[in-house]
Amino acid sequence: MGQYSSETPIDDIAYLTRSEHRAPTLIALTVRPRSRSELWEMTGVSESTIRRTLSEFEERDWVQRNGYQYEVTQLGAFIASAMAELIDRVKTERKLRDVWRLLPDEDSGFTIEMCSDATVTVAEPENPSRPIARFCSLIEDTERLRFTGLDVAMLDSCKQELCERIVDGMETELINPPRVANYIRSDCPSLFSEALESGNLDVRLHDDLPPFGVSIFDDRIAITGYDREAVTVRVLVDTDDADARDWAESTFTSHRRKTPILPIENDL
Repeated sequence: MGQYSSETPIDDIAYLTRSEHRAPTLIALTVRPRSRSELWEMTGVSESTIRRTLSEFEERDWVQRNGYQYEVTQLGAFIASAMAELIDRVKTERKLRDVWRLLPDEDSGFTIEMCSDATVTVAEPENPSRPIARFCSLIEDTERLRFTGLDVAMLDSCKQELCERIVDGMETELINPPRVANYIRSDCPSLFSEALESGNLDVRLHDDLPPFGVSIFDDRIAITGYDREAVTVRVLVDTDDADARDWAESTFTSHRRKTPILPIENDL
């Protein structure tokens, strides 16, 4: 084969992206050889369309026919791998597009790559509590929680679930701005007193925390993005990425070491 010649690399990229079935077809062939009928059923396009696509792939030496099946060549696998990575990156970017400014910046050591396999839960007008609900589901499955940057916007919506889990045995350490302590003292002192008396809760105060939250669970970490003007939680990004966990552990440790830190138990 090898009869096809595009003028620029962009031409081949444009070819693959011009129809939604082309990149998925090439990527599917990297998993295992497939028949033409299997491919047209999988992609939902017509049989004539998949026949033409496979012929065009053969012209580029991306696939070859082996009996009644098609298999990807090394060249095709090389292209498919890059396309799959690009698609994953764009999926991540689309999830974060409207909220990434609420997340840590590069100066903190955080990178968007850490979100590649993350669950991104964004508040919606019809369901503004989605990030809170996701956070509550995560604390249900952890035996230890460390959180820095817990703000009133977060605490007000999950205080009941949080305190119940602490009383039930979840070891918890919170590093918060002073306004959180003021909220606890004025709005729910008895609720948190029970949690403090359990011996499972350590709440510390710090004046100089960044405008986002970082929570560390047994198996995942999460970043909370706040809308300061609306006093709401806009997004929760949680992941089991190893680099993200290292970053979260480092961030929590650095906040814990900073002074002044005042144990809230002294004031309740």
